[in-house]
Amino acid sequence: MHAPRAVVIGSGIGGLTTAVALHRSGWQVTVLERAGTLEPVGAGISLAPNAQRALDVIGLGDGIRSLAAWQGEGGMRSPDGRWLARTDSTAAAERFGGPLVLLHRATLVGHIATALPASAIRTGCPARLVDPGAAGGRPAVIGTPDGTVEAELVIGADGIHSAVRDALFPDHPGPTYAGFTTWRVLVPAPAEPFAPHETWGRGALWGTQPLKDGRIYAYAAAVAPAGERAADDERAELLRRFGDWHRPIPAIIDAADPGAVLRNDVHQMTDPLPAFHRGRTVLVGDAAHAMAPTLGQGGNQAIEDAVVLAHHVAPGADLGAGLAAYTADRLPRTTAVVRKAAQASRLMRLSGPVSVAVRDFAMSTASRLGPGLVLRTFDGIADWRPPQHTYAAGTNDAPVVRPRWTTTDENRDARR
Repeated sequence: MHAPRAVVIGSGIGGLTTAVALHRSGWQVTVLERAGTLEPVGAGISLAPNAQRALDVIGLGDGIRSLAAWQGEGGMRSPDGRWLARTDSTAAAERFGGPLVLLHRATLVGHIATALPASAIRTGCPARLVDPGAAGGRPAVIGTPDGTVEAELVIGADGIHSAVRDALFPDHPGPTYAGFTTWRVLVPAPAEPFAPHETWGRGALWGTQPLKDGRIYAYAAAVAPAGERAADDERAELLRRFGDWHRPIPAIIDAADPGAVLRNDVHQMTDPLPAFHRGRTVLVGDAAHAMAPTLGQGGNQAIEDAVVLAHHVAPGADLGAGLAAYTADRLPRTTAVVRKAAQASRLMRLSGPVSVAVRDFAMSTASRLGPGLVLRTFDGIADWRPPQHTYAAGTNDAPVVRPRWTTTDENRDARR
């Protein structure tokens, strides 16, 4: 029998993972990417155990876990260096069933792309949705520079400013500015060792994390008007905002190449879409549920989307029912994560001395009562399990037919 055709618009992490998951389940997959190469925009990405378990489904989880670099203690600090909350890698792994893996986006994209046939990815090929199709009838139609393409399934993985989303839901307001901007940079490790940390100040945040290859991934966020940019360069802006914070932050900024500091305003979709699909077309990742980076879950949720979608749209199954099941699974979960990330960003944006002091006291008190209280922020997120069998080497996971996202207690029962 002829394999049904799926076309993925966009080759980001969500698009490529979806392509691999569909390819493994029997779809003929083509990825259309506007850019001339697969070089991802961005620096680092953190993969929590929920995303790693999703990658296990397509056979990539173990390779990603081998890149984990965080060992020992870490936590949250104030700009003067005082520890507000402490935790450690062992406690996090025990609570959620695996380590936190921080890696370069290019490394992750490379790992995922190698699981696809080389002919499946077409770069330098902008695409637009002409017709979303009808699940029980006409195929979807995509326009490309070479003409139109028909497909039994189209996946809109074209990011936060998704044209596919706009075509499916033209009346939805889309993402809105979250009130802050972010910077990201990669630098060599400083001479003095340090514990991984996030530092929370007044309307600002800094994070310094090690990568497996020895480099340091640093990120920062601060309240700022939308569209604002430094008059000189963004490295100079980081020095103005964070240059008097605790070590190793000034040294990290000094080591940065001014031309390599990335700055992006943050947009989020706190107003959820009515559905993640229409006709034969479906959305994944930021196109479906853009979120603030304050929980580090944007890419993780896109990876979850990919394996859940593939679970529901097996070739030969009722596509309409499968896409409806995908929306039923993913819309409530991602809406909850988007809102939780927005809540965390509101804490970060606090700038008044009294409100910041209350926030810091609450963090410090929670830490003294036990590291589990700090990690509890990720309960119901990092302990998620995919609805299908995983293939991680050395695991004894049985097939888990649990299409809806589960509560923390259910996840703990499943691990016993």
